[in-house]
Amino acid sequence: MSPTSGSASAAAGAEPHVVVVGLPGVGKSSAARRAARRLGRPFIDFDSEIERREGMLIEQIFEEKGEKYFRARELELTRELACESGMVMAPGGGWVTSTEAMDLLLPRSIMIYLRARPELALARLRRAKKVRPLLRANDPLAVLRRLHDERHGAYMRAHHVLDIATMTPTAVINEIVRLAGGPGAR
Repeated sequence: MSPTSGSASAAAGAEPHVVVVGLPGVGKSSAARRAARRLGRPFIDFDSEIERREGMLIEQIFEEKGEKYFRARELELTRELACESGMVMAPGGGWVTSTEAMDLLLPRSIMIYLRARPELALARLRRAKKVRPLLRANDPLAVLRRLHDERHGAYMRAHHVLDIATMTPTAVINEIVRLAGGPGAR
């Protein structure tokens, strides 16, 4: 079953989406995936879904078609998902730069910002198995600092902010589940 199929929405009822946002490297996808399992809800990673639809990696999309094209695909996916309910979503770090995308999901979701200093995000990116294009920059920390500064206001539109520097990965997942109203949350 596709994560955007109607039956996923019907199964979830009218539950709000849970949208996990933050800088690249903060663990949005892994935390959201594990929280979705615990909540018994469908999960979608925007980057993976766009890669599947386009038949190429995000890096290739950026190189061959440009960032503007990629952001248009993100917005298109957001419009589709706005008609669904009850999903746990992990959009890419730059998704918040689209006010239109944020406005589509914010009212019908529980948006959670995984906040971390750029230094922590970079350390996590360096430990990841997947090599990110961001790490190929001459100064990846400077890039992350710039992204943090540019996106801070958008990230702060989230309903909840989790400062992940002081939390274990399990604590982050537990808190996402609690904020989503999952089992044992009350």
